Formats: sequence, structure tokens, C-alpha cells
Amino acid sequence: MKTSKIKKLCAITLALTLGFSSLVGCGGGTSNDPNAQAITYNLNADPKTLDPALSEAVDSATIIVNAFEGLYKLDENNKAIPGIAEKCDVSEDGTVYTFHIRDGVKWSNGEPVTANDFEYSWKRVLNPATASGYAFQMSYIKGAEAYNQGKGSVEDVGVKAIDDKTLEVTLAAPCSYFLELTAFTCYLPVNKTTVEANKDTWALNAETYVSNGPFKMTKYGMKDEIVLEKNENYYDVNNIKLDKLNVKLVTEDTSAWASFKTGDFDMVDVVPTSEIEGALADGTGKNFPLLGTGFYVINVSDSVNAIDPNAAKVLQDKRVRKALNLAIDRPSIIKNILKGGQTPATGFVAQGIKDPDGSDFADKKYFKAEGDIEEAKKLLAEAGYPNGEGFPNLVALINPVNPNGDIAQAMQDMWKTNLGINVELQSQEWKVFQTTRSAKQYEIGFHSWVGDYIDPMTFLDMWESTSGQNCAGYNNPEYDKLIRAAKVEQDQTKRFEMLHQAEDILMEDMPIIPLNYQVKTKGIKDYVKGVNVSPLGFIYFDKAYVEGK
Repeated sequence: MKTSKIKKLCAITLALTLGFSSLVGCGGGTSNDPNAQAITYNLNADPKTLDPALSEAVDSATIIVNAFEGLYKLDENNKAIPGIAEKCDVSEDGTVYTFHIRDGVKWSNGEPVTANDFEYSWKRVLNPATASGYAFQMSYIKGAEAYNQGKGSVEDVGVKAIDDKTLEVTLAAPCSYFLELTAFTCYLPVNKTTVEANKDTWALNAETYVSNGPFKMTKYGMKDEIVLEKNENYYDVNNIKLDKLNVKLVTEDTSAWASFKTGDFDMVDVVPTSEIEGALADGTGKNFPLLGTGFYVINVSDSVNAIDPNAAKVLQDKRVRKALNLAIDRPSIIKNILKGGQTPATGFVAQGIKDPDGSDFADKKYFKAEGDIEEAKKLLAEAGYPNGEGFPNLVALINPVNPNGDIAQAMQDMWKTNLGINVELQSQEWKVFQTTRSAKQYEIGFHSWVGDYIDPMTFLDMWESTSGQNCAGYNNPEYDKLIRAAKVEQDQTKRFEMLHQAEDILMEDMPIIPLNYQVKTKGIKDYVKGVNVSPLGFIYFDKAYVEGK
């Protein structure tokens, strides 16, 4: 899933920062009552959407997974455990899943949650008219891909509510991690009555944001805050300790950090890079490993022709893409900018996924972490641009939030110094940035991907040619063939071999420039307990509480 972690390209004086902090801390902030079970958390983003069918970023998903619950949910070890479903029966051949809905599960408006809600919601994601970027995540279901691509009918999709308490799901082939998938955002149910009555606006208002999870929305202040309160209709409400979660939407990390230091915020999603070392030393900052990779994506599609034909020509040359990759010194970026314990990425699949033999899938190094300037110059010369002569100016798309503006500047300098080429930085606000990148209206762009489940497929199937997340416009039939074959292969050793071969092709074609395997530093007060920061990027507050404030 995409992440929104990029730094603003401007200097803000300490006086201005501290002055502004008194403003961003206002309205629904930290309670003065030390016994209050309330947490004020800064999301560091203004989410593009809070519709589970349309969410494509970690910031929106963090709100969604606390307001909604799927048939199964993930525990602290990222294992699937029963959620809205009390159990699931799986056929002997592994293709039919029969979910049994718990007794007494309700929506936040008091209506019962039924199997029909899941059938409606999943088919809504697959409906081509919904234009869900995550519809590909349901391709495991029989008939799902054909329906989503306009080649089949909704009646042929293998999702059927047998009755109010029973949902039958038929897969195209066995999938060992399907239960984990049912906890993912696009598999979460939505309330049909509310959605159909309010269409495009239901997820923009607290009054119509009907959910079925541990929390319900009571306020949605655009660009200000989202307030979630304990959902009294949640089936496990007696085990929810937190009464209120005030989610602030301050995108300037230094301002949010100032509010955190003064006690207005109890938790912040981002610690400014200049503060990371000190925060880790005094304990106010904590590192959380992510199953994620930070990278730059290169638009190799023909859509670049409409932006700049000269840029399209060079970006569609594999030698140029490889040269851009080899001109980057990753250890320098980590040491001087990130400073949070990240490691250089020398492939795309993140560290932390085990091969069948017990080794890490990411052990293979496709290039030197520090780059290879001589090889980069050689490749650029072979492409017809010795020392950058005749090379067109390129534009790199970024979003002005911590810390990737600084990363972009460093890469800009490395490309100029090492290759003699000019890359302009174009900054866009987060919501606009996501739309521009998804529409392939860019040349080179910042990206970050956190796995949706713990398997290499979550990184590799996004580059399959029909994937809604393939913002590079990458298309390699051999790659597609391997991904599709791996999705139905039951021999895990053979399946992982296919996935390694797929990454080999991806790194040979180089539509992406891997930078670092991710670690996230968050600011958390010591009285905030029980928050689960998942390596999949989500933050769960269902077991959170305040103690010793």
C-alpha cells in the first residue's frame, strides 16, 4: 500500500513553528483529565478518501481499519483470526471458503451486519464503474478478474450470501493467505443502504460514515481532524478501553512535533528527520520496522509523449533507467537524511519475507547499494548521451511532506554530478499527487510501498500489466505470465522460484529505482499503551489505552 512520507521543501523558523503549534493543538485535542481514555494522534496527512473500496494509502487505511472490521482480522503477529466471522470452513481442495457470521454483529447505526453486506461490498470493489485501484487484490476469487475487466458478469463472481449468516466464496485456485486478505481494506464491508443513498459523499461526513468496527466517526473536519469514538454497537465493545481517538491532519511535521513536545499531541506519525536521533535517545521516538520499500517509479508508458516526447524517448530506454539507478548512493541518503535505521534497497521486495529454505527473499543483491558511477556513465553513453550531452531535462514528481523532499534534492544532485543531467522537482499536495501519479501524468515520481500481506506477491503483482497499482505503465508479457502462474502454483518451492524470476525481470527492466527498506520512527508518549503498529503499515487502536499520564 502507498505511503505519504515526503518532506516540505521550505525552512520554517523555530519561533514560527512554536507559534503555529498553539493553533494545530486546538479543537478536540488532548484532554486535561489525566484519567480520560482519549488519545490525540497526528496522521501527518489529509487522506484522499476514507472509502474502503477506494483507499490506496496507509494514511486513509489507518482510519478505515479502526472503523471497520472484516470477516477476519490480523492479530499482533499478523496472523488471521476470526473477526465478524466466528469461523470459516475450507473445502478439502482449498477453493471454497464458507464464512459463518457471528451472532449479534451490528453496524454503528444499529442495523445487523449480514453476509449480504460482504457480497455487496466485494462486488462493489470489482465493479468497473467503482474504479477501485485494489480490485486486482480480489483476482483470487473465481470470476472476479473477468468481471472487473469487463469480460465477465457479476453473476459469475464466486461470492454468494447463502443466507444472512453464511457467505460462500469460491476461489479460482487455492490461496494460502486468503484469510489474511479478508482483513485488508478492500475486503471490508460497507453499509449498502448508506452508500447507495449518498453515493460519492457517504465517506465525507460523520453522519453517513456507518461502520462496523471498534470505533465510529463522530466528526470529519476536512484538513483539520477526524474524531473516532468507541462504537457501542461493536460486538467486542467491552474490551475496547479507549473512548476517543482524535486524529489530527497536520501535514507539516515540524509543527506537529512542536505540538507533541508541548503535550497537545500524544502521538505523531512522523518525527522530523532533524529530531530523530534525539527522540530515539530520550525515548519519545520509537522505531517500527515496516515490510516496505521506498523507491522512485519511472513512467515507461506512452502517456509521457503528451508531456514531453523527448522525456518519453529516454525513459523508455532501459539503459537510461539503469543509469539513473546506478547513479544513486543509498547509504549516503540513509546516513544524512533518513537517520532512522533504514537499510539500502538493492531489490524491490522488502526484507522480512522468508523463502521456503528459511532465507530472506530479499537477500539477492541486484546492484551495489552505493551505486556504480562508471557503469552508469557507460550505459548513458551507450544510449547516446555521453556525460549527459543532449539529454533532455526531466521532471520528478514529489509531495511536500517529510522526508522525501530532501531525498529528491539529494538524488537531483547525484544525477547532475554523476551523469550531467538535469532533473527538475515538481511538488504537489498529497491528494493531487496521488491522482497525477495514478493517471500516469508524470515522468519520474516518488513512491513507497508497504506490503498488504506477508508474501512476495504483494510487491510483485502490482507491476502486472493490468494491475490498478501499476502507475509505471510497465508491460512485460513474460513477467505477467510468471505472476499469473505463481498465483495458482501450490508447490511453495516452485512458486517462490517463479517470484524470484519475476523480480529478476523487473530489476532487469528497471521501471523503478529502489532506495531503502523502510523503518518508521513515530513519536509516542510513554503513557500511551497498547497501540499496535503493524509492519504492514496500519496502526490499530483497538487495544490502546492511557495509563500514568
